[in-house]
Amino acid sequence: DTYDMVLQGPFFDYQLFGAPKDPVSVADYMIGIHTSTLIKDGGTLQVGIGALGDAIVAGLIMRNDHNDIYQELLEKINIKKRCERLINKWGGTDVFKQGLYGSSEMFVDAFMQLYKNKILKRKVFDSVPIMKLINEGYLAADNIPPDILDRLLAMKAIQSPLNDEDFKFLTEFGILSKGLRFEDGRIYDEEIAYSADLRDEQARMEIRKLLGQELLKGTIIQGAFFVGPKSFYQALNDMSEEERQLFAMSGVEKVNQLYGDEELRTLQRKDGRFVNTGMMATVLGAIVSDQLEDGRIVSGVGGQYNFVAMGHALHDARVIIVLRSTKGSGRKLRSNIRFNYGHCTIPKHLKDIIITEYGIADVRGKPDKQVIAEMINIADSRFQKQLLAKAKKYGKIPMDYEIPEEYRHNTPEKLKALLAPYHAQGYFPPFPFGTDLTKDDIELAGSLKALKSLAGGYPLQVAKGMLLELLRPIPKGIDHHLERLELLRPFGVKERIYRKMVVLALRNNGCLR
Repeated sequence: DTYDMVLQGPFFDYQLFGAPKDPVSVADYMIGIHTSTLIKDGGTLQVGIGALGDAIVAGLIMRNDHNDIYQELLEKINIKKRCERLINKWGGTDVFKQGLYGSSEMFVDAFMQLYKNKILKRKVFDSVPIMKLINEGYLAADNIPPDILDRLLAMKAIQSPLNDEDFKFLTEFGILSKGLRFEDGRIYDEEIAYSADLRDEQARMEIRKLLGQELLKGTIIQGAFFVGPKSFYQALNDMSEEERQLFAMSGVEKVNQLYGDEELRTLQRKDGRFVNTGMMATVLGAIVSDQLEDGRIVSGVGGQYNFVAMGHALHDARVIIVLRSTKGSGRKLRSNIRFNYGHCTIPKHLKDIIITEYGIADVRGKPDKQVIAEMINIADSRFQKQLLAKAKKYGKIPMDYEIPEEYRHNTPEKLKALLAPYHAQGYFPPFPFGTDLTKDDIELAGSLKALKSLAGGYPLQVAKGMLLELLRPIPKGIDHHLERLELLRPFGVKERIYRKMVVLALRNNGCLR
């Protein structure tokens, strides 16, 4: 009665698709480090799939597991001074003692990594009174205080004498120990009977002997669907059924919004940080995530609007939009911070926090001139002057305003030099959580992507390289790559040209031995 269709049998017994991971770049890692400072211990996290999601989680793991290195890096990028108030009020840079709870449409490998590193560990419960007591600091998942029944009675969460419904609630969540039974208005521990009249002090003292040691039915994440690499699925398979119950799954409508059970979801999602990815942002704070101005759809909106709306509805939540500051290379290099754009996914009146690899713009509730100044501060410096000139032209910022000196050096070279010593120590690898790709896969894919980027910015350079390649013989040692692409024995002129393009890509990427 629950399902419309069930697929079973040998034909459907195949391995789940393992979503390939994208390599995490220097810019991605810097976005992750900045974002990690705004996640509050004991709070709630939403993060998506992809390199930026992995970078954010890698930043959180560095904060927790290598805090000395993390603090050193924060000092070098001067973020604690630049964003001192923001971090102190809304985030933190210490290790995670209470841990985080996940509330995300997608349960992805990034959350599994947080769980493995003992960061995703804050348990929530489907009970308003229990969540109220936990959020007040009175109750903890692993500590049931002796006067818990008094508190629940005062909250009118239970009544006296206890009834069947009260007993079910208390045993379901582990407040009363397992193995008890309720008959004729009395609690039985095997054959010993206890009065259920909590107004009687002696009865209350006796019932304390029956209290449990820890709360039951806690979960550490609420997701709607899950997707990840093979290792992610294997980790789920290797868990006991009891451990798997920590990961709650439900319909999208429950995860993506408060409506339907506002009080409980508000209590569970305290200090929410809803982190989403954007393609572009305007200097006024509007976000472009799903579509280009010519109408071409790039990606579905997904739950982005829902999480943005929820982030504004919750008094202790923030919405964080992360995006790379530029796109393309060479002549096709473009800023992802635009003065204006012909489409928006999230309008400027829902702006909140926007992060690029160069810093954090806290723009919620601020006037346009201040928003513009903060957005230009996190733009690539190759585009800052144009953005500022346009803002002045249209009277959006004072004519005498100048970009502060400390923000005028936002360049990829500076970031690369900053992380170079850490790369040498083994930090910030291309795949922080491993990959299903083989070494050959990485080499081939990386070479082809690099050639595509080069062709976009410097087409004449690629054309010259192709002409030279046509005059050269096929080098030794790349047959496995050509065979993988079915170009080892090309058919026709077109495939021969493709083969030479692959050789050029490998040569330019330093992969020919």
